[in-house]
Amino acid sequence: MKHYETVFILNPVLSEDQVRETVEKYKDFVKSKEGRIAHHENWGLKKLAYPIENKKSGFYHLLEFALPGEAVAAFEVEMKRDERILRFLTVSLDKFALEYADRRRRKVQSTANA
Repeated sequence: MKHYETVFILNPVLSEDQVRETVEKYKDFVKSKEGRIAHHENWGLKKLAYPIENKKSGFYHLLEFALPGEAVAAFEVEMKRDERILRFLTVSLDKFALEYADRRRRKVQSTANA
């Protein structure tokens, strides 16, 4: 199984429950394809660099996961079909990116605990 990281932007008109439901949908999708979630971060509502579908802001989320390679295409198709997602980007993590992600994760957790 390879490690991946997806950052996606959700429509800003969604309620908190709809945002939570959408994120859970993709977490469950990864688990259903025999993958595992390494980390999830909610970056909150942020202003976009340029308008997307006439929206000037969006809810940003980061999802780190391990998934068999053939399941990533299905994951991305599912995201493309979801009207709640404005944009997404999935990247494969090599050993250096995994190391960096682990350090960043520990830093986020230490600031959350402080």
